[in-house]
Amino acid sequence: MTGYLVEDLDRLPGGDEATRRRYDTDRYQGATGLNWYRADPSLQRTLRRLLGAQGLAWAQPHLERVGELMGTAIAERAEETDRTPPRLERYDRWGRDVSRVVMPPSFEASKADLLANSFAEPAFQEQARVAGANPSLLGHTWNYLLSQAEIGMFCALGTGGDMVLGLARQFAPPDVAARVEEQLGGGMLSGETAQLFTERSGGSDLGALETTAVRDGDAWRVDGYKWFASNANGAAFVVLARPEGAPEGVKGVAPFLVLWERRDGTRNGVSIRRLKEKLGTQAVASAEVELRGAEAFLLGPDPADAGSDAGDRTRSSSGASAGGGMARMMAMTNGARLGIAVMGLGCARRALVESLSYAASREAFGAPLDRHPLMRRKLAELIVEVEACQQLVFDGFVSRLRLGAPLIKLRAARLGITAASDAIEVHGGNGYIEQWPVARLLRDAQVNTVWEGPDNILCLDVRRAMVKEAAHEALYERIRTALDASAEADPAALEHVEGALATLQKAVEHWWSLHEADAEAKLYPLAQLMIDVYAGALLCEQAAWEQRTLDSDRGSLVARLYVRDHLVDRGPMRGIDQPAEELERFEDLRAGALVDDRR
Repeated sequence: MTGYLVEDLDRLPGGDEATRRRYDTDRYQGATGLNWYRADPSLQRTLRRLLGAQGLAWAQPHLERVGELMGTAIAERAEETDRTPPRLERYDRWGRDVSRVVMPPSFEASKADLLANSFAEPAFQEQARVAGANPSLLGHTWNYLLSQAEIGMFCALGTGGDMVLGLARQFAPPDVAARVEEQLGGGMLSGETAQLFTERSGGSDLGALETTAVRDGDAWRVDGYKWFASNANGAAFVVLARPEGAPEGVKGVAPFLVLWERRDGTRNGVSIRRLKEKLGTQAVASAEVELRGAEAFLLGPDPADAGSDAGDRTRSSSGASAGGGMARMMAMTNGARLGIAVMGLGCARRALVESLSYAASREAFGAPLDRHPLMRRKLAELIVEVEACQQLVFDGFVSRLRLGAPLIKLRAARLGITAASDAIEVHGGNGYIEQWPVARLLRDAQVNTVWEGPDNILCLDVRRAMVKEAAHEALYERIRTALDASAEADPAALEHVEGALATLQKAVEHWWSLHEADAEAKLYPLAQLMIDVYAGALLCEQAAWEQRTLDSDRGSLVARLYVRDHLVDRGPMRGIDQPAEELERFEDLRAGALVDDRR
């Protein structure tokens, strides 16, 4: 037996076996050291349904390889990066502004490993397509596994690169597009990108930005001060600015491409004022960036031109209708929101695994924590919430509903925080100590509600999608499709979700009749109802598949518990008069949530 307290055992009163067991610190093995794919039966079940048996069989060795990497080397280095974050070298030895971000060795080592095991390489994606394994779904699974180790690393490694490359190909001069192609053409991770949107005058209020752009031949000169650059280590920046002569408000805003070097190879007018001192996500070098006559290239139509609207649509050189720059940026934002939902889910999953592992090892009041009914109730709740969120996130990438991105981010980002907070509580005082992983997990998770819009902005986007696109109708249809495929699910859960769908439709009809101020205030509960019904339907769909394919009723148990807590009126006694099924079948819930072959 080893452990830092072992040398003290002989001096403790009563050196019996029970005492020695309590002080055996080697029993406390958390998520690090596990293969995060093999340890996640719920992920395996979801992927088998979405990829099919043949697709999953091809993908399995790749998923196991990456699951091992994320759960060992990447997870271990994430702790080191958190302690030794990026630093800024503002000037060289001659006093010239170089604004160089120096990343810690732990980050660079993890980046090299991730590049060597990427699912975004064109060759890998082609092999996956040939094998019948959806490469996009595999890529999102890769991101989910990475997010359990380090969401800052996920953000830093070029998310959004495909969109930036697409905009450059469509709108930038050919020589500039070729440079971007060289930097970003190898798929995600081939080159890092960053968004420079936020200014001191406001974050989400894009119409208030003060950065300006002046035409200079086929390029532009951009001047402004960005208060929060998402990744100052990026190779390509997308900067929002107002071209000269453009109208006020958001209609006068357009996206521009800015690179570190000008066309002639000289240093561009980009200066990093300072790196942000942040609560978490230390692996991504967030910064304040100043643009002084920076060479830039418009990624869309000029909003100052008569009849042009950067927020609408334009015509490409071929005459085909193509999305305008701001319209494409908004599409990019929705894609980013799903990416952040993956981060929130990753935080929640890691919190769940750490909680299950610790509760199985820590003994109190004569038994392991996970034998006590109150702890079992909390752990069961975490299992159900994480699996519901997992269904939402993966369906978001498959269904691509217009309402999907804001709704799923709303739930997943918040769950990452609450699950991390619960994990700290499960660990007690140890959870509050930075040497344990859950303290960092909570610090990191908090940013997911901020990136790409907090709750209120997401709710406003829900309204926009309903008013302009009637997007709620597509959500209804997805819910109906899931329910139609749920015949083998628990009948009671299915009945409650069907009733909740009817209630949701009535709620939306009533919402249309509200006064403007009341309607805005009611967006949050309306969005929550949408999410709850959507998640309940997806859990029923998964449960029916598990019953048909695996002859297992565990999925129905999860659906039943979720519906009970989210869609059923539990009466004046708050369910105290109802059975505690989560206790009766706790072992089934745990076995289907975590496999730890170290025990």
